[in-house]
Amino acid sequence: MHIDIWSDVICPWCYLGSRRLAAAIDVFEQRHPDEPVTLRWRAFELDPGAPREPRPMRPVIERKYGPGAFDAMTGRLTTLGAAEGIDYRFEDTLRVNTFDAHRLLGAAGSSPDPGAQDRLAERLFRAYFTEGRDVADHATLVELAEEAGIERDEAQELLASDARSEQVRADEAAARDRDITGVPAVVVDGRLLVPGAQEADVFLRVLERAAAA
Repeated sequence: MHIDIWSDVICPWCYLGSRRLAAAIDVFEQRHPDEPVTLRWRAFELDPGAPREPRPMRPVIERKYGPGAFDAMTGRLTTLGAAEGIDYRFEDTLRVNTFDAHRLLGAAGSSPDPGAQDRLAERLFRAYFTEGRDVADHATLVELAEEAGIERDEAQELLASDARSEQVRADEAAARDRDITGVPAVVVDGRLLVPGAQEADVFLRVLERAAAA
């Protein structure tokens, strides 16, 4: 079984959804040890016009949606995240561009190490949402990639070039072709679309349905 997940590393619902999906996959693989699941992270930029220079997120949100919007938008997510082991620290988050982070994730997806992309996605989420890191900064991205088990030289070489740019654009074009306008968006075996950060049992039901088909 193969799963594609369109996501952005600055999307709090994507972080939440990734934890719930992982829990569902764990249960599914225990029930179906002969039905391995592969997962591919696909690029989706929520804010493609974001600058490469980081800016605090609170004033950005409140200029767009009005005073009090930041707390209203993040309060519920903080509670939901805690239930999944996520320590959201929204006050420290930054408005940053994620194109290069997606290029790095795309490269990790082609690694001979099948767990590299998952580890990097999780590391990027935690860096952004818990540590307040700038995930547009190349030095930061190289450090995070190395922590996820990717060779430092490989990450540096990729980020110094335009490598994987077309892959990011192709992922985003594929999302448009599927009428995906928000993330997370999970597609199972190329045909079953699960939108949003659903509960783990919802993801599990879809996996069981795909296995039975």
